[in-house]
Amino acid sequence: MDTVSVLLMGFISIMIVNNLVFSKFLGICPYLGVSGRIDMAFGMGCAVTFVVTLSGTLTWIIDYCILQQFDLEVMRYVCFILVIAGTVQLVEMYVRKFFPAMYDSFGIFLPLITTNCAILGLCLFINLWGVDNLPEAVVLSIGAGLGFTLAICIMAGIRENLALADVPTCLKGAPITLITAGILTLAFMGFAGMIR
Repeated sequence: MDTVSVLLMGFISIMIVNNLVFSKFLGICPYLGVSGRIDMAFGMGCAVTFVVTLSGTLTWIIDYCILQQFDLEVMRYVCFILVIAGTVQLVEMYVRKFFPAMYDSFGIFLPLITTNCAILGLCLFINLWGVDNLPEAVVLSIGAGLGFTLAICIMAGIRENLALADVPTCLKGAPITLITAGILTLAFMGFAGMIR
């Protein structure tokens, strides 16, 4: 396969087939916590996409060019978390300055992107999958972020419609949200046999 085909297949795979939320169950806290409204979900998805893209790219560069070259793989987690925390600080300052209403509505979830396991998970998966070139690391990072945005926006759209649905009293709130998340996961698992 040529390079473009490999990058395209990797992008589709991590965005839809191996979506970090639906297949690895990573990033569930903001997925369930911020998916009440579509505008907030899209804003959170954009923030996570920026952070995961920058973090995945920078951590691959640091790991491949520094840590592996000097046999410092033991520092991998520390370096990855520092890069993620720094990137989240950039996003937080930007959103606070230019979108104060969105910053207030995110509440605690914006700084909690630092502890979003989907971001650290992607950085570790890039290493685990043996990605050995920068374009592939960048494409996988962008695809993971867009996959998270897709997942959270779909969930937000469904939850907005659930507010108008006749849901039994015992299932209102968290129970119907978790049932919906499970059905969405099953639906996305159907894509697993398509790319081989």
